[in-house]
Amino acid sequence: MEMMDLMDEQQTVPPDAKPGPAASTYTARPEEVVAALHSDLDAGLSTDEAERRLKQNGPNELTAKVTPKWVIFLRQFNNVIIYILLFAAALTLLLQHYSDAIVIGLVVIINALIGYFQEVNASNALEKIKSMLSTDATVIRDNQRTEVPARQLVLGDLVYLEAGDHVPADVRIIDADNLRIQEAALTGEANSVAKQFEALTDAQTPLAERTNMAYASTAVTHGSATGIVVATGHDTELGQIATDVNDVKTTKTPLMKELDGLGKWISYVIIAIAAALFIYGWVIDLYALPTLALAVVTMVVGSLPEGLPASTSVILAMGVNKMAKQNAIVKTLPAVETLGAVDIIATDKTGTLTKNEMTAQDIVTKTAHYQVTGTGYAPVGRLTKHQHDFAAADDPTLVQLLTAGYEANDTVLQQEDGAWMINGEPTDGAFLTLYHKGLGPTPPELTELDRIPFDSDYRYMARLDVTPEGQHVVFVKGAPDKLYQMAQQADSHFDRTYWDHAIEQLTHQGKRVVAVGRKVVANDVATVTHATFTDGIEFLGIVGIIDPPREEVIAALKEMRTAGIKVKMITGDHPDTAAAIGRQLGLADHIKTITGAEIDQMTPEELKRHINEYDVFARTTPRNKLAIIDAYQQTGKVTAMIGDGVNDAPALKKADIGVAMGIKGTDVAKDAADMILVDDNFTTMTKAIREGRRLYDNIKKTIAFLLPTSFAEGLIVAFSILMRQELPLVPTQLLWINMVSAITIQFAFIFEPEEAGIMQRPPRQTGTSLLNKHDVVQIAYVSALIAGMGLWAFDWLTSNGVSHIIASTITVNIIVLGKVCYLFNIRTPHLAFSHHFWSNPMAFATIGLLMALQFALVYVPFMQDVFQTGSMSLAQWGIALAAGSVTLVVAEFDKWCRIAIGHRRRTVLN
Repeated sequence: MEMMDLMDEQQTVPPDAKPGPAASTYTARPEEVVAALHSDLDAGLSTDEAERRLKQNGPNELTAKVTPKWVIFLRQFNNVIIYILLFAAALTLLLQHYSDAIVIGLVVIINALIGYFQEVNASNALEKIKSMLSTDATVIRDNQRTEVPARQLVLGDLVYLEAGDHVPADVRIIDADNLRIQEAALTGEANSVAKQFEALTDAQTPLAERTNMAYASTAVTHGSATGIVVATGHDTELGQIATDVNDVKTTKTPLMKELDGLGKWISYVIIAIAAALFIYGWVIDLYALPTLALAVVTMVVGSLPEGLPASTSVILAMGVNKMAKQNAIVKTLPAVETLGAVDIIATDKTGTLTKNEMTAQDIVTKTAHYQVTGTGYAPVGRLTKHQHDFAAADDPTLVQLLTAGYEANDTVLQQEDGAWMINGEPTDGAFLTLYHKGLGPTPPELTELDRIPFDSDYRYMARLDVTPEGQHVVFVKGAPDKLYQMAQQADSHFDRTYWDHAIEQLTHQGKRVVAVGRKVVANDVATVTHATFTDGIEFLGIVGIIDPPREEVIAALKEMRTAGIKVKMITGDHPDTAAAIGRQLGLADHIKTITGAEIDQMTPEELKRHINEYDVFARTTPRNKLAIIDAYQQTGKVTAMIGDGVNDAPALKKADIGVAMGIKGTDVAKDAADMILVDDNFTTMTKAIREGRRLYDNIKKTIAFLLPTSFAEGLIVAFSILMRQELPLVPTQLLWINMVSAITIQFAFIFEPEEAGIMQRPPRQTGTSLLNKHDVVQIAYVSALIAGMGLWAFDWLTSNGVSHIIASTITVNIIVLGKVCYLFNIRTPHLAFSHHFWSNPMAFATIGLLMALQFALVYVPFMQDVFQTGSMSLAQWGIALAAGSVTLVVAEFDKWCRIAIGHRRRTVLN
């Protein structure tokens, strides 16, 4: 039977779905898969055939396109404002105004470097995924077992796997002996998965439940197996993740889109005005052509907010630095602000919302139900009964149960660097911790004689011990239904109904249930076999185990709901388990769940229509996660994705902001993400969102502050051209005003504290303009005020015999002092002269630095030569201050009127 014939058995998949592993691979019998791949079950492939297939299909490795650094650098110049500045630099160079050209050029280079260093820090997740592929593989070729480089594996190769190996390609298991594989990186499932080789019946079996498949990069923890390679390189599940990561296009953050839109609008308006002025001046023969061209360039340079990229980057950089101190490393500057706009947080469950440390929480015996406090593997907690502390030693059955769970165990619990870790199975680790919580740090005084290791065929493990008194006892732990059968052999009145009811209650809470028993045997029994349990066991009870929610996460989720942010859980767990965890966390009032298989049956349009109905996504694949994030984005939601596994990488990269765990997160996840939580603490997200909202507010204040002062400079030049008078300002002076304020006074907004109630308001709506109607009106009248005061002062001073250089210098300082005064208005929505006046001490420090630079501009000879300035008298400084303060008086009156109107409206509504 050919593989294509087998694939005809698959059910229909959505038309846009990328090809995944053929369902026939796991629904066909082993011999059918071997035949379809023209291999041999005993001899494997011949060396010649393997070489032929390698040439035909390529090596078993992952490749990626790498963007050259020089291309990334050139991309930084693809911006309307940069185009205009480059044209201005070229024109001033042509007119032999070399100092102007150099200053403009330096501004362009600085902005390009800022953007370049941001972009080269972008994710390198694909390189980390490539490194996950095994380097060597044991194969059967020409009827001999041999070692080959993993990159030389081909379809049809027979591969031998044993404990400690990493699976080198996607393999259909054709023979297995007690095989268990850790697949957490792909599925998110914390426990290793028991594998077998029989064909599955359901062509829609989720990835996490394909028990006859082994996937590239996963690790064999127990047993051994022989399998046949069914996918290599980019066709493997890992390869498809790598392809998805590579295919995801990095999109601009909401802030960057808003800034781009604002920049284009400003640039087009300035170009239109400049063109009109040039045509007007040329038609009426206002100046000589070179002089007119220089005048128009001066107007353009003055009007452009070239300090905006620099000041925005500095604000974001300081936000990144602040987040680093709060255990969140932000890799790209815009990402920290994006958090402030987040509507949806789609988060992995295991290790993010939960500890990824299995914990025993319930013990049920024939006579009592005990609860266990404490979470994780740390043996810190206590047993309670009816909400009161209970000493385990007071219940002999409980002591026996704890001892049995400790002894029937293959795992080691140990403390490393202050953290409790296990070496073995998480479920077994939970029993070790449980024993120490109930009976203390001293292990049982028992000596092992023999054991039966756990096997998926019989689903229990047993250990034969001898007590200090010489009594031989067998302890057994495993699936409840298996231990039921043993218990019924010893007790014909075994109350199956009681135990079924207890298990049902625990299962409904999302807990995994493990049964525990023991059997006293004759002292001459030295081995334990399955036959040992023929005449039954003493059934001691059941234990409910769960990967518990992090206690601090519940409070964080409550705060996020208050802030209008919805948190969605994405997990590879069973839907019932996931829903139970969702209820414990308080994700929503009514939890609604959907599985990955159900998502696969939906078209993208259907998923987009219904995506907001669900709170929990269970049994998901990496491609499901990608589809979920895309669907939220298609509905206009700004979406964050939190994850730690390789399976999360495509979604992390696709999300508006990807967040990876720093401790338990894989390198792949960290590189695909925009932010890393160093302490794996979900609550850091609330701090990050709060900081993101504060940064957006302060960036908006910066823009509202920067634009009118930039436009004022352009207006001064434009009015001078229209009035046919000498230009009061030269290009280098205008660039000085813009750039020096960008690196001094605009720093004040970095330290501006958050507004009251910042986490009680909903996320801002994206896609809207940064500026509202009042912002535009205020920008217009502040621009006119500063320009008007500057022109008036220049005309008045020159008409009274003050030299052009001194008058020009005073005009520069009128604009700068106008900025200083306007700063106090724009800093806060409250009146400037209130208790909020002192809320930001750094504002006064930046003003002091700015004035120091202004004094250098006015009095240092070198600065006077470059920027064409002269020394000012004390009286002239008084003129500049008086003219600049007019802006504050008018803007504060406007604010007072708006506050009064708003108060009156609220009074009427109340």
